[in-house]
Amino acid sequence: MSENEHVESEETVDPGEEGEEGIESIPASEELEAALKEAEQAFDARHTRRGGVAEKLANKTGSADKMTIEMLSHELQSLKSEHESSLASLEEIEDKHLRLQAEFDNFRRRTLKEKQDTFKYGHQNLVKDLLATVDNLERAVVHGEGNQDGDFQSLLQGVELVQLELLSFLAKHGVEPIEAEDTIFDPAVHEAMAQIPVENVPMNTVMQVLQTGYMLRDRMLRPARVVVSKTLEAAAEKSAEKSGEKSEEKSEEKSEEKSEEKSTEPSEESGEEQQDEAQQARQDAPHEEEP
Repeated sequence: MSENEHVESEETVDPGEEGEEGIESIPASEELEAALKEAEQAFDARHTRRGGVAEKLANKTGSADKMTIEMLSHELQSLKSEHESSLASLEEIEDKHLRLQAEFDNFRRRTLKEKQDTFKYGHQNLVKDLLATVDNLERAVVHGEGNQDGDFQSLLQGVELVQLELLSFLAKHGVEPIEAEDTIFDPAVHEAMAQIPVENVPMNTVMQVLQTGYMLRDRMLRPARVVVSKTLEAAAEKSAEKSGEKSEEKSEEKSEEKSEEKSTEPSEESGEEQQDEAQQARQDAPHEEEP
């Protein structure tokens, strides 16, 4: 900046200050004051009007917000109820699905077991019918073993071959005889037909097989009918019990006979008395005179 410009800036004076000092104030007229008052009143009225409108707008805005909040809350409640109902229906569908799956698994297992049982035990009735033939062949072999005739022995050998062939056929299809002789009695596969007292043999030992039992794989076709052993002490006790029961029965029979005799005696006496009375009445009655 040059020196001249610096001087000019220092000498510059505010025109307002110069006017205030140099120009005298003009007094306001009554009309001007009235105009100013009217302007002030109009300004105040406009300001008041704007404030009321703003309050109304604020009230309207507040009520609109409340309505919006209420609508949103109702929508939220409806959505919540729909969500809960959807969850309940989903749980019900899942439960039905699980039940159907469990039923299908059970059906599949049952069908598979029935198929396996049919494969294993489907010929059970046929085998039962053949067991009678096996028994007859076995009896024929046992009966013919004591005969020493040559022709009969050849016939016996033929019967034994038929028996072995039939037993091999049954074994091929899972039929096996039940081992019973010289074993401990097992009620699951044995049927006791009699007991015999035997010394030096454990109690309930199978001593004789009356009829052979057979198993079809793990299923019993028929039990083995056997005769089992019992100790001599048990046999003596049992015989004593039987003798005691017989003596009791005899004493009961005797007492019954005595009671029957006592009951019949009065009836016989009463019959005799009635006969005597009848005879006496006949004697005392007057005889009718003949005309």
